[in-house]
Amino acid sequence: MFRTTFPVAALALSTTLLSSLPVAAETFRWAGTTDPQTMDPHAVNAAPVLSFLNNVYEGLVRRDPEMGVEPSLATSWEALPDGAGWRFTLREGVTFHDGSEFNADDVIFSYERAVSEASDVRSWFASVTEVVRVDDFTVDFVTTAPNPLFPGSIANFMILDSGWAAENGADLPARDAENHATRNANGTGPFMLAARNPGIETRLVPNENWWDTAGHNVTEAIFTPIGNPATGLAALLSGEIDFISPIPLQDAEQVEERDGFEVLAGLETRVIMLGFGHDHDSLLYSEETTGANPFHDPRVRRAVAQAIDVETIDRVIMRGAAEPASQLVPAGLSGYSDDHADRPDYDPDAARALLDEAGYGDGFSFGLMCPNDRYINDEAVCRAVASMLARIGVEANVNAMPVRGYWDELRADNFDMYLLGWSPGTFDAEHPIRFLAHTPTERLGTWNFGGYSNQRIDALLAPIQSEVDPAARQAMLDEVAGILQEDVAYVPLYTQPLIWAMQENVDVVQRPDDFFMLRWVTVN
Repeated sequence: MFRTTFPVAALALSTTLLSSLPVAAETFRWAGTTDPQTMDPHAVNAAPVLSFLNNVYEGLVRRDPEMGVEPSLATSWEALPDGAGWRFTLREGVTFHDGSEFNADDVIFSYERAVSEASDVRSWFASVTEVVRVDDFTVDFVTTAPNPLFPGSIANFMILDSGWAAENGADLPARDAENHATRNANGTGPFMLAARNPGIETRLVPNENWWDTAGHNVTEAIFTPIGNPATGLAALLSGEIDFISPIPLQDAEQVEERDGFEVLAGLETRVIMLGFGHDHDSLLYSEETTGANPFHDPRVRRAVAQAIDVETIDRVIMRGAAEPASQLVPAGLSGYSDDHADRPDYDPDAARALLDEAGYGDGFSFGLMCPNDRYINDEAVCRAVASMLARIGVEANVNAMPVRGYWDELRADNFDMYLLGWSPGTFDAEHPIRFLAHTPTERLGTWNFGGYSNQRIDALLAPIQSEVDPAARQAMLDEVAGILQEDVAYVPLYTQPLIWAMQENVDVVQRPDDFFMLRWVTVN
């Protein structure tokens, strides 16, 4: 049966009841388009890495099938007096995969590692000033102001064994290089890393000493990255694999119609958008425009927005499975601004007029950076955008590449415009403000590749994080959404669809952030 889920309720869907008793144990083979580029949970803040490693490592809290926050390595948490932070009571009797005992020292070590200059996840702790060891199984996260979102905001903060890291020279993450943690792992989670062959195959086996009750019946889990969608679909239909995500949208119906297969579809919480080089003095990839950057002018950025026919992209490329987006979070998520639900009208004539008003009536060329294996139909979307911009006299030279090198290019400022997808880890509008809209600093705006900066947004972030009155908080989020739209800081395009396919005998839980949890898998 073809099933559809939507993120507006922030719910996950299972193809069976979680209360079902596991049946005979099985090897489970699954595939995706993107291989996690590292086994280090603090080195790359990207969904393919975090999703995979959530099966191996654990945090203080985790998300349940309905996306609620529940205990993990912490059994409880409470706010410190006067909103000074949060106290976490740790779970006793937990061991890492190598048998080492888990305690507060590992939490503090992992925090210090995660906020180091080498880390890619520093923004998670922007409001934290220190972590205090109260005793072996109690730690305090001290914050600059009350932060009611904090426990949920660190659901992907994974804990490493401090002794293992020290013994193997992995005290710091290796974001731009490799160390022992790049290809090895020692977590407390439900699965252990058995073999790692980057780009080829990664094997996991159950952690027989896991502190929790296993809800799966998997004896071995084998992940294979398959970049070509047609190849991946063929592997599923031939029985080589049991599950794949995603499958080509155009093939969903034929897969569903075949006996023995099932498709699980919905909307992800990920918004696909275009970003600009706001802080670039000039275009890098233009033949005729030198010494200037037309994207400095908000009229040019608005012209780009009005030249893109998102409805056609949805209908033709996304097969009607996407949802046009107006903000950095999809409609229905916490903090979404109903006051700014409308995106710019598709109006090429108005776009040409804006270009002419800005002094670029003759158009210009520029470079559009795009991944070709990260998001659904990502390169096709970029080429459609380029075609639409050509109609207003703006020539986008598309440079599409595998995601393994894509983030390095963006961090090196090798773009004029770029494609980005963002799923808020907290399921709240504060998240992309912190990562994408705040002026880049050591811990904030760490994925704001284009260097967008607005002092009012910077000033609003802290009160948005600490405000407990829902109406007052929403008013500030509405203001930020309005500023981002007025500035055309980004061009939100659409909310990406989820499209999973599997053998009919496989039961899974589909999370709206596209994380795949092996602990919820059964093979019947």
